[in-house]
Amino acid sequence: MFVGESGCADALSKYEALAASLPARQGLGITPYRKYDGFWYPEHLMAPTLAVRDTFAARPTDVILATMPKSGTTWLKAVVYAVVHRGRHAPAGGRHPLLASSPHDLVPFLHSFYESPRSAPPGPLLEDMPSPRLFAVHTPFTALPASVPGSGCRVVYLCRDPKDVFVSLRHFLDEIKPGGSDIPPFAEAFDQFCGGVSPFGPVWGHMAGYWEESVARPGEVMFLRYEHLKEDAVGTVRRLAEFLGCPFTDEEVASGVPEAVIALCSLDRMRSVQANQDGVHGTGRLSFKNTAFFRKGEVGDWKAHITTEMAQKLDGIVEEMLRGSGLSLAGK
Repeated sequence: MFVGESGCADALSKYEALAASLPARQGLGITPYRKYDGFWYPEHLMAPTLAVRDTFAARPTDVILATMPKSGTTWLKAVVYAVVHRGRHAPAGGRHPLLASSPHDLVPFLHSFYESPRSAPPGPLLEDMPSPRLFAVHTPFTALPASVPGSGCRVVYLCRDPKDVFVSLRHFLDEIKPGGSDIPPFAEAFDQFCGGVSPFGPVWGHMAGYWEESVARPGEVMFLRYEHLKEDAVGTVRRLAEFLGCPFTDEEVASGVPEAVIALCSLDRMRSVQANQDGVHGTGRLSFKNTAFFRKGEVGDWKAHITTEMAQKLDGIVEEMLRGSGLSLAGK
């Protein structure tokens, strides 16, 4: 663990040097990508990701939420926060933290503690956080902190139809790009995505890694489908609470607490929160308004943006790449 501010800078500089030596290429947005261990990372997150992997100390009570970008991350953060903290913050209450803060502030990305520059080293900040600590990552399973397997902490993975992921990602990158800058044309970006080039992609490798871990360690890694969460939100939230070790009691079920969690975390409710309307995420040139996190959240929105032929191409690639993993997205 980083032990001081100078030690933090020295440690991060080592990872920055390693990141600078990795293969690079143009990304789907304005940020270049670096390739590490078969996956593409936004360049500015490469060094923090490596630092997290090597130095973060997981606790048995930690909860890590893992997603590809634009796979329901904001929604998952809100739902898990509401479930885990419902003892202190009633989901039906009018003063819930989710009604005053962005889910990204309440459930921070783990890499955010390691990004430079920082006013304080990450070690003490992380160690001072009360349990249970909730964190989010976009990294593939192979880049999770080395301390996670065997720690007993819970990992929740949310998987979304890659076609909807691409469309949502494309809109997001277009929304957050600085004025005067350009991102690759739609067709070019789609071809890159099909070739495995996307933030933290390829998407099929990302999904397969967490899927295989969920099969091997079902008590510690939970694999959820975004589409299933949309179809049966209450049932999925009840299973999620069970997995996290805080199942809903019979009294809570009878009084509608699971339904209250879903209502609190609905897209319309979160979109109406002032912090999500006016707040800003990120820093410097890579900062953008929180409103960019809230678009449609629909299943099948890809149909309005890509052709049937494009959809068949991506579906075929994903199914072929997942062959032998035991995971199939076909027809789901």
